[in-house]
Amino acid sequence: MRKITGNVYVESEISRCNTSLVVTKEGVVVIDTPMVPANAKKWAKEAAKFGPIRYVINTEPHGDHVSGNCYMGGTLVAHEGTRDAILASKPDDFIGMLKMMQPDSPPLEGDFRFRPPDITFSHQLTLYLGDHSFHLVNMPGHTPFQVAVYVPEERVVFTGDNVINQETPFFRQALPREWLKSLKKLQKLDVDKVVPGHGNVCDKSYLLEMYRIVTIWIEAVADAIARGMTLEEAQNKVNLAEKFPWLPADERTAGVIRMNVARLYEVLKK
Repeated sequence: MRKITGNVYVESEISRCNTSLVVTKEGVVVIDTPMVPANAKKWAKEAAKFGPIRYVINTEPHGDHVSGNCYMGGTLVAHEGTRDAILASKPDDFIGMLKMMQPDSPPLEGDFRFRPPDITFSHQLTLYLGDHSFHLVNMPGHTPFQVAVYVPEERVVFTGDNVINQETPFFRQALPREWLKSLKKLQKLDVDKVVPGHGNVCDKSYLLEMYRIVTIWIEAVADAIARGMTLEEAQNKVNLAEKFPWLPADERTAGVIRMNVARLYEVLKK
């Protein structure tokens, strides 16, 4: 667990996403929860050392951000689309995801359940706790339901997977043009620290790099469409290895690239 401001801590090691907490005078706010149940229980204990967990915020609906919800106390807050996605989730699907993403994790225990939000919103919502304010804003991009959590007192914003640092972005549910608009909105915030959905905490300058990354993906698929490629041809020929040399050359990454191309092709073709 890394302390990044006077009252903000981020954990990148035990979770598939960045899991964070903000300590206030009246309790703790947790932002996103670890995917693996054993790690979620550990994180809940660590958070409780700073005070009672008053709120838990999910920045998006994907399992690596929400599956640890049931092990946290407090009031759970998320976009209304995230609630719908959680209610539609099935434990069997989660078991399969665990085996794929964390094969060494122990079997799922009987205390696991998909916990949906207690409070939802569609556009924006502000929570106040102690001397802190938490400004939750829907910023579509990685999914339609992405939420940025801006805490001005700490000069920090938590972006979910609209920003990821040196990892492959996922476009499976993405709204690519809206993603670029959301990144521009994030650039207007008065912050020193940006907590991405995955990867190292960065400063505001990385938002320009993330904008560049999303733009490259969009332009690569748009070019394939303009050249008359079918979806299958685009999936076989769009190669971003030169643009992103840090991409691992493995089977999983190849699958993600094909998935990304398929989603972008579908959206841009319209």
